[in-house]
Amino acid sequence: MQDYEGLYKTDAAGWIISKCDQWRDHYESNYAEQFDEYYRLWRGIWDQRDSYRQSERSRIISPALQQAVESSVAEIEEATFGRGSFFDIKDDLQDQERQDITFLRKQLTEDFARTKVRKGVAEALINSAVFGTGIAELVIEEIKEMAPATRPVMDGAMTAVGVETRERFVVRVKPVMPQNFLIDPVATSIEDALGVAVDEFVPKHQVEMLINSGVYRDVLLENAPSDMDLEPDQDLALYDDDKVRITKYYGLIPRHIFDEAMEEELEEGEDIADLIEDDEDKDKGYVEVVAVIANGGQLLKIEENPYMMQDRPVIAFPWDVVPSRFWGRGVCEKGYNSQKALDTELRARVDALALTIHPMLAVDASRLPRGAKMEIRPGKTILTNGNPSEILQPFNFGQVGQITFAQSAQLQNMVQQATGAIDSAGMQGAVNGEATAAGISMGLGAIIKRHKRTLINFQESFLIPMVEKSAWRYMQFAPELYPVQDYKFVASSSLGIIAREYEVTQLVQLLQTMDKQSPMYPMLLEAIIDHMNISNREELIAVLKKSQEPNPEAQQQAQQQAQLQSAQLQAQIEAFNGQAAESKARAQKYTAETQVVDYEAQTDRIKALSLNLDPGSEDDKEFQKRAKVAELMIAEQKAGMTASQGVTNANNNRSAENTRPNQQPVRSPEQANGQAGGLDQLESLSGQNNIQ
Repeated sequence: MQDYEGLYKTDAAGWIISKCDQWRDHYESNYAEQFDEYYRLWRGIWDQRDSYRQSERSRIISPALQQAVESSVAEIEEATFGRGSFFDIKDDLQDQERQDITFLRKQLTEDFARTKVRKGVAEALINSAVFGTGIAELVIEEIKEMAPATRPVMDGAMTAVGVETRERFVVRVKPVMPQNFLIDPVATSIEDALGVAVDEFVPKHQVEMLINSGVYRDVLLENAPSDMDLEPDQDLALYDDDKVRITKYYGLIPRHIFDEAMEEELEEGEDIADLIEDDEDKDKGYVEVVAVIANGGQLLKIEENPYMMQDRPVIAFPWDVVPSRFWGRGVCEKGYNSQKALDTELRARVDALALTIHPMLAVDASRLPRGAKMEIRPGKTILTNGNPSEILQPFNFGQVGQITFAQSAQLQNMVQQATGAIDSAGMQGAVNGEATAAGISMGLGAIIKRHKRTLINFQESFLIPMVEKSAWRYMQFAPELYPVQDYKFVASSSLGIIAREYEVTQLVQLLQTMDKQSPMYPMLLEAIIDHMNISNREELIAVLKKSQEPNPEAQQQAQQQAQLQSAQLQAQIEAFNGQAAESKARAQKYTAETQVVDYEAQTDRIKALSLNLDPGSEDDKEFQKRAKVAELMIAEQKAGMTASQGVTNANNNRSAENTRPNQQPVRSPEQANGQAGGLDQLESLSGQNNIQ
């Protein structure tokens, strides 16, 4: 283990203060003067060191850089807090219970509103834009919550009205100015540093109250001497009474120095080794501690990191990242050169106006009365010893060049170009010099990208760590309200006001090219309303979604109409089928009647032939014989035709396609041959009869 004896004080307070002094020397040598000038430019405070010429008399400071800082910060604030809730919670996939997430989000949002977290975050954003890095400390406080309440008394006969008091822990976000923050110079983040410290003046009574409550050691406090480097506003007069310099250190400290500091607080019979659970911890070179030192030497408190996640309660983020450096690059640093040139141009013009506007006289002093006081004002009488036109002569130094107006405008555009901040007044001319819609769109695209870059950096480095660490503190010190589980926090930030206006313009142009009956039309309309910053935005979206839902009555009427149309179509199909069946039956009837007519015609023909024969002749006998045969064949034909008609009707009932008009009855080959033979015999007999 390294021996710190001879290099630093061996006590904990001495070791911490020696480190902090080294870190402050590094800060003051590299950053203090620049940050002080950035602060003056943002506030519009003139200083002799800001003059470029010895003859410069004007003290005017252009508001261009102030506008750039406020516009950039307002864009990030609107994107973060413009929607109300600025964070969301995601649970693991195995957890099917979503009620704990909803409860935790509502409870955490309520506590953030109670402790004014938004105000602290907004101040950290201002510091980041001005100095390049926003820093905040998470402070745990025990407060008393008071609420009006009633309580029954006298067995419920009366009710007492009073106040209920409840003690609980809350977490506050305390912004830290750069001159009050110390960090290891070789570190690029708070987690990688040996330690960080918050060095500032606090009211004396606050420290005394913590001493009386037992949080701090009982030491004799004295008023701290003034130190201009720690004051938040270095242009104000100093106040030396009732303030204490408090140095809060969060970081590593050598183990043997920590053990010596802890032995001073142990009671008799206790050993420092009993406080270390693991023997291996005794040999570790460093231990993570939280220490509070008053007035640069009085140790008020020191203990191992008491937080369950072993994290440091300090968060920081750079406005713009500078590689391999903790301190970032802010808006003031980006627009510094343009702002200084603009101030020089304006001051030179103001000084020139004093020489060209105000009247001046060239006077012959030898011809003035003794004791005459030369002043020029309306109505003043000037006494001369001689002709005034020879003694007094007005003159000036010419006129101020008009080119300074154009130069000032160009320098102001350079400030906006360097910082990426722009307002609606200078949008048309400052974006790209053109007022066309395409030119403004291209310019706004570049501006929005720069704001989006800063927004993502702010969310990942400051906002989400702040929410996570606050939730961990509440889980540790208020477990009755916050369930102890592993939650994943995500930022629910949206677009800034400039980006939303730009997207609304694009959506409106797209909406104009779309039919109102299109399913995309209500979706685009909802997106436009969602991007607007109006008070009843949620109500409008709810009404729009409700209008898209189907009306139960209209839906029922449509269903009934569909059923009626289906029944009507079914009835038409059945009518068509009945007409087709009727046509088929009529065709079968016509076929049967045709066959009967043919049969009767053949019968009549046979009778006519039989009447021409002589009774008792051989031909008559032959004819009678053949007529009987023909009758038998006709009887068989009837039987066959009846059977064939039954088969045909059965086939027609199975398929309507097999039935055609004037279809002949089906006969067997033998019947067909027999019928043909009988007819031939009848024909031959009638021929013979005719011959005879």
